Amino acid sequence: MRWSELIEAVRRSGQYPTAEEAERVAGVVLSALGGQVTGEERVDLARRLPPEAARLIADQVPEVRPHTAPEFVESVARRLEGATPATARWDVSSVLAVLADAVGDELVDRLLGLLPSGYALLFGRAELAPAA
Repeated sequence: MRWSELIEAVRRSGQYPTAEEAERVAGVVLSALGGQVTGEERVDLARRLPPEAARLIADQVPEVRPHTAPEFVESVARRLEGATPATARWDVSSVLAVLADAVGDELVDRLLGLLPSGYALLFGRAELAPAA
């Protein structure tokens, strides 16, 4: 997948009016994700994405402790001018759903295994809890 194809998929997914808006949102979300993912999963994620997206992820210093899903959305809201938690959740989900399609289920499963509970919904997946 080329960067332009990724951005067009994000534009459609998030119903953004322009490719520039989709690119701005994708850049913020991918940068934020880069701070959450470590190890082999980070390397594999960067390897499966266009070079522009891979750089956004690889250039981030991983956080000491991964953010919870709500903290992640809040961090994106702080980085996007005029964003609210609700619009940031839309932005995050729009980008991460496209990312999930681009990198495949196996890698998304591994990423979700690294991240705290709650991220599955951001990737467009149901998050099933074990029966009590």
